[in-house]
Amino acid sequence: MNIKSLLAVTLLSATGLVHAQSAGSIVVYGGAAQINPHVDSGDLTAPSLAGTKVDVKKASSFVGGVTYYWTDNISIDLPIALPFKHDVVGAGAIEGSGKLGTVKSLPMTLLAQYRFGDANSSFRPFVGAGVTYGYFFKPRATAALSGLTGGSPASPTTLSMKSRFGTTMELGGAFNITKDWSASLAVTKTFIKTTGSLSTGQTIETTLDPVSVKFGIGYRF
Repeated sequence: MNIKSLLAVTLLSATGLVHAQSAGSIVVYGGAAQINPHVDSGDLTAPSLAGTKVDVKKASSFVGGVTYYWTDNISIDLPIALPFKHDVVGAGAIEGSGKLGTVKSLPMTLLAQYRFGDANSSFRPFVGAGVTYGYFFKPRATAALSGLTGGSPASPTTLSMKSRFGTTMELGGAFNITKDWSASLAVTKTFIKTTGSLSTGQTIETTLDPVSVKFGIGYRF
């Protein structure tokens, strides 16, 4: 290939990426995410064994979302996910007692993002910040929880987890594959607490503060 041909290919490639992420663009994406709670559990209120705590395990699910480019550098992102199912296990004085229950979470987040580079850059790192509503639903207790809290097969202990608001910080990057197609990877940290309640009247305060990793493929409209 001669110099003129090489120059022509380069110009065509660059042209294909022009305005890939410019003001007014809407990118719809889909992919997967994993949520890994960094749990700091309080103690279960009396009557209970001193130091009775819980841990919440990581979970994965499919995610999607919509990103609107308000300007070439500022965007608004609305992730949309299927529910995540987390195992709740014993910790502290009851560590090793096994699974105490499960709970589903549906984080609802709205992020404002700043994207570095130009609209036609092939790779654009970004930072974001926003608010998250952590919706927890369909809790399911196990026989192990009933055994620890005085429940019985006829009257098993049930649990619930309070939904709360939190704040979220984000760090990520997007790669423009073509003018319309892109791939992105982002890591978020959400600062959120919840209160767990048992049908026996006991409660437990728990800081969740999950770290999430999200990968997606997007298409620009």
